Amino acid sequence: MIVGLDANIICYALDENYPENEKLGNLFLNLSPENKIALNPTTLHEAYHVLVYSQKWFPEDAAKELKLLLKNEYIEFFSQTRKNCIIALYLSVQYKLGGRDALIMANFIANKIPLMYTHDKELLKIQKITWKNSNLTFKDPIAQK
Repeated sequence: MIVGLDANIICYALDENYPENEKLGNLFLNLSPENKIALNPTTLHEAYHVLVYSQKWFPEDAAKELKLLLKNEYIEFFSQTRKNCIIALYLSVQYKLGGRDALIMANFIANKIPLMYTHDKELLKIQKITWKNSNLTFKDPIAQK
């Protein structure tokens, strides 16, 4: 199975200063052909922003760690497209989402990712979004462990 990651999950897994790191610190170490994750430009750059501006990482360190993720053979990276943006506009209206959240979800749903890990309480309340014949379900991996 492949699981999409929200930016908060990426940050928790990378930064030991988060209490959530205790449960997610091995997330990227446990990847395999049967256990893949998906990222997209929005999640990657939101994670960079949080690590540098909120967590006070050196920009070079944040960039280095995120580039390592992009090189991992078990991490799928999906680019943004015009189609993703059209889907995101639909999701924004249908589910009353902000632009960045809608872009993240549209990217995953357009690429047939069935599950997204997030710690965002608003998204977890929604539980699932649907576009045409595709669904994206939200789960909190911290609450599951």
